[in-house]
Amino acid sequence: MSEQVKTEEKVGIGGYIALIFAIVFFSGMLAGANHWYGIFDFSTLNGAFGKLISGVTFDGEAVKTAATTFRGKGGTGAIDGFAFALGLVPTVMFALAMVTVLDHYGALRAARQLLTPILRPLMGVPGSCSLALIASLQSTDGGAALTRQLLDAGEITEDEGDIFAMFQLSADAAITNFMGAGVVLLSLTSATGETVPASIGLCLGLMLVMKVVGANIVRFLKVFRAKKAA
Repeated sequence: MSEQVKTEEKVGIGGYIALIFAIVFFSGMLAGANHWYGIFDFSTLNGAFGKLISGVTFDGEAVKTAATTFRGKGGTGAIDGFAFALGLVPTVMFALAMVTVLDHYGALRAARQLLTPILRPLMGVPGSCSLALIASLQSTDGGAALTRQLLDAGEITEDEGDIFAMFQLSADAAITNFMGAGVVLLSLTSATGETVPASIGLCLGLMLVMKVVGANIVRFLKVFRAKKAA
């Protein structure tokens, strides 16, 4: 039995290649719709919905139009919630499909072997969480979907899922959101011309550190609760 498990856990060179591709694909390192290498980026391939005209105004002889998403504007309640959930379906399906293909080529087994010695002492989760971790830095929906897949496949326990969910909840999609909006803070200046005393690397590094801190707070509470119950 032990020999069979050992054989199943053996990872070939293809598994490590698949893992490297997965890390690059979900990390956003090749993001850029205007470059050919954007085809190897999750967000670029995932794309976005087209815009619909929501209003028309006249400025003299000129006609101006305002655009919005298919959800429209001013929606409320369950109906708007359904439209929002419908917009998440393509992202979740695409993320799950890519991980299923990469798992077939051994990416998750390679991640388990390489990254468990790092993630286990750091946050108390196995290395198989690495792809969901990387995806969560770029896409909230992708990270959540991959975490659910890990739970369903038995790769992580409920307690590990709670710890990992806390890691994602804090500053989720940190790279995408910060680079898209938060980086504007670094360009602000005071009346005397002083700029914000920070950098992109410092801000991202602080967010990642606090994400790990949050995960370990939940980890500590889990251990404390288990000892109290015993």
